[in-house]
Amino acid sequence: MKGWLIFLACTSVLSVVSPTHALEFTADQVIKINGKSRKANIYYRDTMWRIEHHTTGPVNVTIVRKDKQVVWLLLSRMKHFKAIPYSPEHDLRVSETLEGEVSREEIGKEVREGHPTILYEVTTKHGEQVDTYYQWVATDIHFPMKLAKKDGSWIMEYQHVKMRSVPDSLFKLPVNFQPLEEFDAQAPPESSPSGM
Repeated sequence: MKGWLIFLACTSVLSVVSPTHALEFTADQVIKINGKSRKANIYYRDTMWRIEHHTTGPVNVTIVRKDKQVVWLLLSRMKHFKAIPYSPEHDLRVSETLEGEVSREEIGKEVREGHPTILYEVTTKHGEQVDTYYQWVATDIHFPMKLAKKDGSWIMEYQHVKMRSVPDSLFKLPVNFQPLEEFDAQAPPESSPSGM
């Protein structure tokens, strides 16, 4: 009986020390494609995220609800929204591994925004397309701070990353927004290079 109580005490301590938390954070995202930059504020929780775009255009907020398999494009000035189906192309790159990864080599260490990071050279393959990236992974928060194509044509970086809970209200449609039946505007900025 005493052994059983010790076992229970140990397992409950372990579950407190290493709980399985959902990934929740806020950050600024900067994407550079062929020298042109786009910036957005990111609010993220495992199956849902909100992107507040800093670019000019009709869509200034994108809410992705993977749990509901829908994406809402908000046109705040008009108080309208457009719903489109969710697809994996809407996913943000917040994993330490890349989709289609075939090799990973550590090539250095660096401190980025106060976080110790390991710099990797990562090769991915999708069908016949092979791409090579540099990836900076923060070891203290287990988070990819920066990802860049080796040729420099595409760079995505997270800045001011804060691991914290994000309110539910950020992932809901505003109550006074009306659906936009006809939507001719361009899609919101993509958050990943083609082939990712």
